[in-house]
Amino acid sequence: MSVRTATTSAAVTALLGTCVLLPVTQAQATGGQDSPVVYAHRGASAYAPENTLAAVDAADDLGIAWVENDVQLTKDGVLVVVHDTTLNRTTDAEEVYPGRAPWAVKDFTAAEIAKLDAGSWFGAGFKGARVPTLEQYLHRVERNRQKLLLEIKSPEIYPGIEKETLRVLREEGWLDRSHVKQRLVIQSFGAESVKTVHAQRPDVVTGFLGTPAVADLPSYAAFTDQINPSYTSIGADYVAAVQKLKGAHGKPLRVNTWTVNDAAKAAEVAGFGVDGIITNNPDVVRDATR
Repeated sequence: MSVRTATTSAAVTALLGTCVLLPVTQAQATGGQDSPVVYAHRGASAYAPENTLAAVDAADDLGIAWVENDVQLTKDGVLVVVHDTTLNRTTDAEEVYPGRAPWAVKDFTAAEIAKLDAGSWFGAGFKGARVPTLEQYLHRVERNRQKLLLEIKSPEIYPGIEKETLRVLREEGWLDRSHVKQRLVIQSFGAESVKTVHAQRPDVVTGFLGTPAVADLPSYAAFTDQINPSYTSIGADYVAAVQKLKGAHGKPLRVNTWTVNDAAKAAEVAGFGVDGIITNNPDVVRDATR
């Protein structure tokens, strides 16, 4: 297990009990595998506050190679890693900034968001955890030698977020050949956002979050490499229909389903033939499907 802060290590140990955590090599997101690739949803978010650096480290401690995150833009144009378009669920924004409801991410500067506690809501051991910038998040993922499934969140709220995301990725070295080929996927619920990323960087692997009708899949295949649906919306027939088509890079479309958190459901969706499973409990899913 990699060395972490005492807070993170203690919290993960307490939640996982006395089990031995052994690193497991995950297959590449762009290649085949015998078992589904496991993606730690917002980091290992069952064990540490979502989208924080502690959640990245918790995934690494479990031997999980791939982490998923969400990016949004602050009022002053800085990319931060947070899921909700408002700050009050996962930070103390209401207490720190009373009277600024609904505490929308877009209404706060990066410096203001940096003051927020993004850990106490999850557990006292994570008090003082911060909302990371994308730059900070990338540094941690790189330090851990992990891989990134990056979601552009609510792109309709943030004009130009695709260009800014690619700019930060480029400046941090994440658009070189090795990262693009093996360690990065950009996804979104917004089809136009995925199209924009593909148009600006055709070499980057992209994913569409959703369950398009089978008849519409060929149009999605023109600009994406993955169809990533909720597990509640798919079966073996749908997965097979997706995988019959070739995506934007001339390889079979892949299916990464979300958010599967228990062993029985993980085994079921693995039986559908999915390529990957996005989960808050990556160790549980890994063990149920390998």
